[in-house]
Amino acid sequence: MSAGPGIFRTMREVKVKGVSGLCTLDSDSESEILESELASVSQRCSSLNVQSTPEIEKKYVHHVYDAIAPHFSSTRFAKWPKVANFLSSLPAGTLVLDAGCGNGKYLGFNPNCFSIGCDISAPLIKICADRGHEVLVADALVLPYRTGFGDAAISIAVLHHLSTESRRKKAIEELVRVVKKGGLVLITVWAVEQEDKALVSKWTPLTEKYGEEWIGPGSPRVRSPSSRTLESIPETEDRILGENVKHSNQSSVQTLQQMRSQNEGNTRASDDIKNTNNQQEYFVPWHLPYHRAEINGASACAVANGLAKKDDKKGAVVYNRYYHVFSEGELERLVSGMDDAVIVDRFFDKSNWCIVLEKTL
Repeated sequence: MSAGPGIFRTMREVKVKGVSGLCTLDSDSESEILESELASVSQRCSSLNVQSTPEIEKKYVHHVYDAIAPHFSSTRFAKWPKVANFLSSLPAGTLVLDAGCGNGKYLGFNPNCFSIGCDISAPLIKICADRGHEVLVADALVLPYRTGFGDAAISIAVLHHLSTESRRKKAIEELVRVVKKGGLVLITVWAVEQEDKALVSKWTPLTEKYGEEWIGPGSPRVRSPSSRTLESIPETEDRILGENVKHSNQSSVQTLQQMRSQNEGNTRASDDIKNTNNQQEYFVPWHLPYHRAEINGASACAVANGLAKKDDKKGAVVYNRYYHVFSEGELERLVSGMDDAVIVDRFFDKSNWCIVLEKTL
């Protein structure tokens, strides 16, 4: 026999730190407690939803980089000058946390600093470990460091692989959380405003800008009609500034403005750019040569499962990587609601939007 509901309107057992027993509550007090508990549960559920990895990221980011890790690593060696300058500017003894370190090309770049890297890809982390770096497998949304652990943090070309705004914002919050007050955080992402439009033409646009519905089974739809074949994209650091590239005296933002003004004279080109800028979700192909693809059988499984396809003409297995390219000001908007960090620098560097944050609390 169950107790009548009236009993619970007048009295319930409440656990209070340092006090045990029964406390008498009136209906208003109990209502406040219930509302507080529901709010707490809702907050925890929301946090769990943000941290739950969507299928799009599992299939088209995590699985892909696990499969292509050795080949990907062989193409990642040149240092972006802006990132190099940031790391070089840090004082001796600085502890730098690299979230999404990839093959570790920035770990130990400044020999006077200490570096710890993490990445979601175990094969990439193994490459780092074999090179003697201090690294671990970890999710960028749940960094395995206590609050205020590091002096500085970097996130280079990582956030554009996160498929929802809430996850991108959470990743930024984690970067800020793990550095000390006054610590700096450098973040770079691919931009909508790509300087090489021919490169963008080789990407496969997705049908829509997805939100939380990425979480769950299924794959994204490719924009229809889209019969273009996936073509090879140069992946040997041609997206970035090499050490032997001449430095321009003009600022990166001025370069971007000039690029835009040149397009104004051609109406059709301007319309194409506008349409491109409105598109932010893409599949960007990676061609894994046959002679490197069958080492562990992962590519054969990917092809069998429809997560990759064979291109016999190019002698490669083609993987799709998910990207959300950032529009101008998007990074700043993600940070605008944060009360513990301020933007101290922003710049456009070779088709990447970049910001530097300083932790204030």
